[in-house]
Amino acid sequence: MSEAIKSSAEEGQAVNAYGWAARDSSGILSPFHFTRRTTGSNDISIKILYCGICHTDLHFVKDEAGMTIYPIVPGHEIVGEVTKVGSSVTKFKVGDIAGVGGMVSSCASCDNCTQGMESYCPKMIWTINHQYQDGSRAFGGYSDKLVVEEQFAVRIPDNLPLEGVAPMLCAGITVYSPMRHFGLFENGKHLGVVGLGGLGHMAVKFAKAVGAKVTVISTSPNKKKEAMEQLGVDDFLISHDREQLQAAVGTMDGIIDTVSASHSLLPLINLLKTDGKLIMVGAPLQPPELPVFPLIMGRKLIAGSLAGGMKETQEMIDFAAKHDITADVEVIPMEYVNTALERVGKNDVKYRFVIDVTNTLNSPY
Repeated sequence: MSEAIKSSAEEGQAVNAYGWAARDSSGILSPFHFTRRTTGSNDISIKILYCGICHTDLHFVKDEAGMTIYPIVPGHEIVGEVTKVGSSVTKFKVGDIAGVGGMVSSCASCDNCTQGMESYCPKMIWTINHQYQDGSRAFGGYSDKLVVEEQFAVRIPDNLPLEGVAPMLCAGITVYSPMRHFGLFENGKHLGVVGLGGLGHMAVKFAKAVGAKVTVISTSPNKKKEAMEQLGVDDFLISHDREQLQAAVGTMDGIIDTVSASHSLLPLINLLKTDGKLIMVGAPLQPPELPVFPLIMGRKLIAGSLAGGMKETQEMIDFAAKHDITADVEVIPMEYVNTALERVGKNDVKYRFVIDVTNTLNSPY
């Protein structure tokens, strides 16, 4: 148990909090009163301003993976104002803007943690649907406040609009990290992006910022015009058009696959050059077929990637600030959240919903 959490647990204090939670697999959210721990020595307390809606939130509130702990307060794309700092905090002061993504704690001592890869720590604690070592629940950002170890928050630069920053704490770092790790974040590389949603449009923006060629692969022809004219995509392939796919065989250095629905991997593998890399960051619930022969023939790689660690997340935010990159969002009030989740399930959003928490939650605390 970290010192910050241990300190709070020993004090035995709790702070009233308010948010929206799902109580069962219907996934319907409604107002929910709960408690947060008091601010420990290494903690910061945050007044939540904005929280993005991720497809993972939908998976969890409906228990589609069979692992949800109810009640659940979703939300792991959080931006807020620091309202209190613990006695040992050095990175933040009251009034700073902080961001929190998919994790809120880790063991701090394993190889992954010491190398800045906390997201791969076996004892990493998710921001939602998890519990701390003392048994208390981790509730997410569809709520008025959050208490988190300072290590698991990033500083948000002044020049970025906060509603556009929130989704970057998950969607942004989830694509930035593998692009960096697998050598695809370079001028002149040809990157394929499967799916033009919350993650996909961030991958496009990052890749274009470093001078990469970008091809979007999508099931939706109606996204082509916007992708090419507004996002600057170089090419756009319809995933069920065999002629288009055949013309692009062997042209891509890497592909970031953001799609969470079941789909075939073989056409994507064929698009890769020799030594090309297909990186899975979407999470289909049904396991895909794995075509081994084309991997062997092209010395190609299929890999998975989770969100990056905290150092890399801060690097991503700083890169975004330098290049004026944020997510394209539709800002909504809290009372619209159930409709928004339905629309997420239908891919009916460009490209991320963000809840205006501070102005619409109406917290009594």
